[in-house]
Amino acid sequence: MRIDRRIVFAGLRNAVFGGRLSQGQVEGIEAVLTRFSARGWADPRWLAYMLATAHHETAGTMQAVRETLAATDEEAVARLERAWRGGKLPTVTTPYWRRDAEGRSYYGRGLVQITHRENYAKMSRVTGLDLVAEPDLALRMDVSATILVVGMTEGLFSGARLSDFFSGSKADWTGARKIVNGTDRAKKIAVTARTFDAAIRAGLVV
Repeated sequence: MRIDRRIVFAGLRNAVFGGRLSQGQVEGIEAVLTRFSARGWADPRWLAYMLATAHHETAGTMQAVRETLAATDEEAVARLERAWRGGKLPTVTTPYWRRDAEGRSYYGRGLVQITHRENYAKMSRVTGLDLVAEPDLALRMDVSATILVVGMTEGLFSGARLSDFFSGSKADWTGARKIVNGTDRAKKIAVTARTFDAAIRAGLVV
């Protein structure tokens, strides 16, 4: 099975991206498509939900971003610290963005936001790169796409994986948010994922 990317992008341009796709958005989608295809085609709904997750986690940019969409390390750390001190991060008990003894910060980075040192260590094993020593490697598009695809396929974020929600006739578009982040924005992401799914199916070539 393969995909006609021209058809997919034509469908997504209006349905998801308001009539216009930036070069960055195209590159982000291409990176995920390439990594997904390299693993061997599985259920197209998996791809749709991964792309919808990236769309949500990157505020629609489809780029590997820093948490809070900050332009620099310093800005991301400062924004998170202010938000936490202001009571805007009620679920956070450990300020994971605070720098370690070597000055490294493990705030969220990527197409799907990985946080905390232990998760950077886990994704180091997935990517073959030392993300603990160089967390900004998670901002590299090929690295971020690998983290997204492998992490959601193998259940490395929460223990839940794509096959738990999409298998055979089973399609739990809302519940699939548990793969990454509980029920946060689950219904909104489900709507986006269905739109991605329609575009992908239109471009499938058997």
